[in-house]
Amino acid sequence: MAEAIASETTQYLSFNLGEEVFALDIGKVREVLEFTTVTKVPQTPDFMRGVINLRGGVVPVVDMKLKFGMGETEKTINTCVIITEVELDDGELTVLGALADSVQEVFDMHAEDVEPAPKLGTQLNTEFLKGMGKKDDEFVLLLDIDKVFSLAELEAVSGAGEYSLQDQEDEGT
Repeated sequence: MAEAIASETTQYLSFNLGEEVFALDIGKVREVLEFTTVTKVPQTPDFMRGVINLRGGVVPVVDMKLKFGMGETEKTINTCVIITEVELDDGELTVLGALADSVQEVFDMHAEDVEPAPKLGTQLNTEFLKGMGKKDDEFVLLLDIDKVFSLAELEAVSGAGEYSLQDQEDEGT
């Protein structure tokens, strides 16, 4: 019986976008970085802030607040980039950085503490949400990062990373 209960518990990383608390399945998170210099890439969607160099690799950085229509993320001492893996429709994984106002903590949530996202009363398209979790008497919006971006958006973002990497290689020769 203890095995069945353990399989119904998921770890999440909670973070803030404005006044709202969101969370990502920790299995999708690689690491959390301080917000540093982001190189702008022309002709990319507004929510794409640019790319960063992560140990020699180019990683696109997206402003989650812009994507959700919550305004642009302002750089503060707490602003961070959550490096996450997003699965494309064809099963391929792409790495991207999600810009957040701040990161809170890693916590466990039991399946019975998750309710379906409401259809009304939220400014988000609820297709992005796995559900609403209740933690310490407040709600946490549980994101399904694989559904936040359309395939076309992900291709534009990952293509920008490849384009920038090629530019950097060209500049080095």
